[in-house]
Amino acid sequence: MNLIKVFFMAAGLTLTANAAHAQQKIGHVNSDDIFASMSEVKTVTATIDNLTKTKQTEIEKLIGEYQTKLKAAQDKEKTLSEANKEAVTKELIAAQTELQTLGKKIEDARGQAAKEISAKQTELFTPLQQKVQNTISAVAKERSLSYVFDTSLGQGANNLVYTDGSEDITSAVKTKLGAAATTAKPAGKSK
Repeated sequence: MNLIKVFFMAAGLTLTANAAHAQQKIGHVNSDDIFASMSEVKTVTATIDNLTKTKQTEIEKLIGEYQTKLKAAQDKEKTLSEANKEAVTKELIAAQTELQTLGKKIEDARGQAAKEISAKQTELFTPLQQKVQNTISAVAKERSLSYVFDTSLGQGANNLVYTDGSEDITSAVKTKLGAAATTAKPAGKSK
């Protein structure tokens, strides 16, 4: 009698586990497509591009100054003779020091520009990424999805095991965000 009870309990647990597993729904989303359709991303990208151009212009100005001073030093070196050797040598040493200082200033400006651009990207893109993540979660909850995989190449598509039969919620997330409703090419089947 106990053996029959244990058998029915085991069968009941298996059926319950299978029923719970069968109820889990899986969806997928393409976050690259979502970001590409958001007007906020276009605005942030333009801001980053403008900052990058401004920093590049500043660096190019320093490089131009360096090249002008280098040419002046090279021209001065051509005037070197026995008669003016001492004076020209002092000027060339001063020019070399000035060029080294300017070279260091260019290197520092490049490093500082990279830091500022990276900080601005983080500052502007983090809230957008959070907004998209929250919207994906909201759509997944509305549709009772247990799992949503990101099929975008920007995410490495590593989260995707198999897409056939899963629900693509990309357009629903974009609609909820008020973004353009263009659709990306569907992700291929992968195992």
